[in-house]
Amino acid sequence: MTLDWPRILDLLAQHVQLSFAALGLALVIALPLAIWSVRSRTVAGVTLGFASLVQTIPALALLALFFPLLLALSAIFGDVISPLGFLPSLLALTLYALLPILRNAVTGLRSVEPAMVEAADGVGMTGLQKLWLVEAPLASPTIMAGVRTAAVWTIGAATLSTTVGQPSLGDLIFAGLQTQNWSLVLAGCLVAAGLAITVDLLLGLIESGIRWRKHRRIWGAGVALAAGLAIALWPAPPSDRPVITIGAKRFSEQYILARLIGQRLEDAGYAVRYREGLGSAVVFRALASDEVQVYVDYAGTIWTNEMQRQDPEPRADMIAEITRWARAQHGVGLIGPLGFENTYAFAVRPDDAKRLRLKTLDDVVRVAPQFVFGTDVEFLERPEWQMVQAAYPLRFKGRRAFEPTFMYRALQLGEADIISAFSSDGRIAANGFVVLEDPKGAVPSYDAILMVSRSAAADARLVAALKPLVGAIPVEKMREANYRVDRDNNKQSPADSARWLDNAIVTMPSSPSPKGK
Repeated sequence: MTLDWPRILDLLAQHVQLSFAALGLALVIALPLAIWSVRSRTVAGVTLGFASLVQTIPALALLALFFPLLLALSAIFGDVISPLGFLPSLLALTLYALLPILRNAVTGLRSVEPAMVEAADGVGMTGLQKLWLVEAPLASPTIMAGVRTAAVWTIGAATLSTTVGQPSLGDLIFAGLQTQNWSLVLAGCLVAAGLAITVDLLLGLIESGIRWRKHRRIWGAGVALAAGLAIALWPAPPSDRPVITIGAKRFSEQYILARLIGQRLEDAGYAVRYREGLGSAVVFRALASDEVQVYVDYAGTIWTNEMQRQDPEPRADMIAEITRWARAQHGVGLIGPLGFENTYAFAVRPDDAKRLRLKTLDDVVRVAPQFVFGTDVEFLERPEWQMVQAAYPLRFKGRRAFEPTFMYRALQLGEADIISAFSSDGRIAANGFVVLEDPKGAVPSYDAILMVSRSAAADARLVAALKPLVGAIPVEKMREANYRVDRDNNKQSPADSARWLDNAIVTMPSSPSPKGK
């Protein structure tokens, strides 16, 4: 599979913009605080303690914590504050960069020889002159060492901004992990590492230039950093076609459907870009705020997560209610269901199913104390799991969360005994896993539904381009498309699989509608 270098360069540019902005903001905050901290031990205790506390929070958790905070603020101040994308990423990474800059700046300023300070006092320097002409130059090598550390941390942590909707090199890593495209993972890691090393080397030149009074070295490295930032900020040539942003969650089916939608829109005369690797709540909020114009969600996800409904409804009634709610509450439109369902399907190994006589979730209740339950990273916190527990008293020996692409391998290797699989995943049949029945109907239906933002819903040409997908994709074709990406040998990229799926549904004699549940 070939790499999409224009996309990689675009993600690199956005990664540079975010990292440099966070590092710059951290410098603006940390350096004044360091000066104040040197003058006051109380301030030093508070600032260094806070910065150290931030470092104990995983970067991914810090990003996640800003989402509800900014969401609440956006409800008050409107679209001025966005809970997605650049702003939460900037704030989280800035906090993460504070500690090394603040600690090194305090250490450097405190290490200035008292005799030098006394000499400055003796010649009548003011406090500001003493800081600018004596203390800062002597402390600057130590300060620059902290800036270098902060820069490397920030560039590495910026890959996680993908999860809150900010494009970065993390898009490549997350997509590669989910589709097991290791060349994509390697590309994302190598480019991010190369960026971090390059920035660290240039900042190191500035540090040594300050230490040894080599002004050309300082200016040369500074110009190189400024040039890199200028290239990253250089605007892309304006497109002569309208640009549509397509969202996708973090599993293969979503990447494939995003490319299928993108190919249809490109054929209709649109330019497309992709925002991938998003969580369920993040992608819906992005659609509602028009940061994403189109994506595929699932009826059960909207029903339980967004509408907070846990009462089962017939499939057609559920979609009709979702359509009314989405338009009334968020201005979001539904083009329609795609024709297949991707519901949670509890799967076990075939030998366990035969040996333990497992056919339904009721049967699992008696063996649950012997089983390890494997799930995707979201399922145990979703309302659907609470609904399953209410219907079936399942008490497992243990629970383990995996990224979806590794969950099936965990069942295959015995790391888990039962998993919350996805019914349209081709790896279920390929591995011979047995899907257990849900006789009590605890899990709602999960029709794949094509959703569009307010602006996209008003675009008749866009709607007309996507309307033929409604009811056109049977689950068998979706499973085959998924397996083309997820299989171990002869893997295809999501884009290639999407082209195969598009050709498959175009050549079908008729498009079946989903059956009622």
